[in-house]
Amino acid sequence: MNRYALFVAVYLALLPGVISAQPQRELRWGGDAEGGAPYVEADPADPAHVVGFDVEVAQLLASGLGLTPRFVQVGFTTIDAEAARGDFDVGLSGIEDSVARRSRLALTIPYYEFRELLTVRADDRDRYRTLEDLRGHRVATLGATLAYDLLVDAQARNGIIPITYEDDVHPYGDLALGRVDAVVLDAILAERGVRRNPSLANQPAALAVGHYVGILAPGRAQLRDRMNQILRDAMRDGRLEAIFRRWNVWNQDQPRLYARVLAGASQYPVAASSLVNSAGPAQVTVWRVAARYVPALLRAAIITVALSCLSMALAVLVGALIASGRVYGSAPLRVVLTAYVEIVRGTPLLLQLFVLYFGLAALVQLPAFVAALLGLGLNYAAYESEIYRGALEAVPIGQLDAARTLGLSERQILMLVRAPQAFRLALAPMTNDFVALLKDSSLVSVITVVELTKQTSIFAANIGSWVVPGAMCAAIYLAMSLPLARVARRIERGWRQA
Repeated sequence: MNRYALFVAVYLALLPGVISAQPQRELRWGGDAEGGAPYVEADPADPAHVVGFDVEVAQLLASGLGLTPRFVQVGFTTIDAEAARGDFDVGLSGIEDSVARRSRLALTIPYYEFRELLTVRADDRDRYRTLEDLRGHRVATLGATLAYDLLVDAQARNGIIPITYEDDVHPYGDLALGRVDAVVLDAILAERGVRRNPSLANQPAALAVGHYVGILAPGRAQLRDRMNQILRDAMRDGRLEAIFRRWNVWNQDQPRLYARVLAGASQYPVAASSLVNSAGPAQVTVWRVAARYVPALLRAAIITVALSCLSMALAVLVGALIASGRVYGSAPLRVVLTAYVEIVRGTPLLLQLFVLYFGLAALVQLPAFVAALLGLGLNYAAYESEIYRGALEAVPIGQLDAARTLGLSERQILMLVRAPQAFRLALAPMTNDFVALLKDSSLVSVITVVELTKQTSIFAANIGSWVVPGAMCAAIYLAMSLPLARVARRIERGWRQA
């Protein structure tokens, strides 16, 4: 090996160490742009960039650290887990302080204080003043939030029915439409919801008080301490106030919070999660929390099974009709049915669910479960119809001619000759589709149906890990799908022997 080759080999061997020794030039901060203004949203003037007061807080922190901020898009319900993984340096997206988060992450000092408000229709302002007045009624919120914990506690005390949403816009829209009876969210979202829907009103009394914080991985305490000093300096010189005033969220709660922070208070009022003992995280293990969540997971699993079975029954019925129409129908009917199949198969199921539940709300207000049932059933009907059509056309033409020679009508041929043989051919693909539908039912959480996967994601967000919740969810899905596959194989063996 000559000297040049030796130099190159040594350089390449040392390159990873050289790169890792370079000083960090960016502050990677995680947030969910889907959460929208005033936290983080795509800039209407330039969708490639984000704007919001948390965006400006991130810029403030980056400037104080001598770094360039870089936004990392993450889902709100997974932001804790990704922070713990180190996928970004700090998470900022209206993230609430809680006992559970303190037990597993490094949290900055609070930089904004908020109040949880109850929003009702203006006509119900005198009827629903508190959560106690909503006994047995549907109350909307976001999952894995302080508001959600309040509603879970209220559910245990007086039978309130929590309805979880993926965003903060549709809860207020559904409240105005009468699909829910109230919404509980923080004051920033509540006030924006009322501005968008003049028929709504916020009750003045706060249900709880919380704080927004930044979250970092547990091992980043040193970086967290530097950020805390930057935030304290910004509280003193008015830079934080200027940010919140630009976004019209400054109020008299903030000076009191800043006074406590600057006075050196080490603890701030924080609501304990309904799943975590407020006496301290040391008294609660993941397995104890998991045990408390088992009933909720089982209830969600029942919803998943019921929804899947009913949707598959609808898919089989509609699919058989479509397949029969395409095989036996007139030319115009075949064109219409073919167009239906191609449109449904060519568009996402998620989009179809949104259209059925939200898009048609002005014409017909479908209950969430009914919209989920129709969405899954009509979507899978398109796929089932292709299976049945192929099975019908796979029956030998000679058998059909023989049946006609015997004087059987086309309907008799279908019912007595063609359909039984087609069913035998279609049984295995039908089973596969049912298992797929069972898993695709997880998509209905976007229209407020809390099925198994949604309940698991709320569980995981509360404990900050997907390991135990994911394992429990997978075990329940296997317990539901494996017996189905076993029954289907037994039916197939019986048909082969017949």
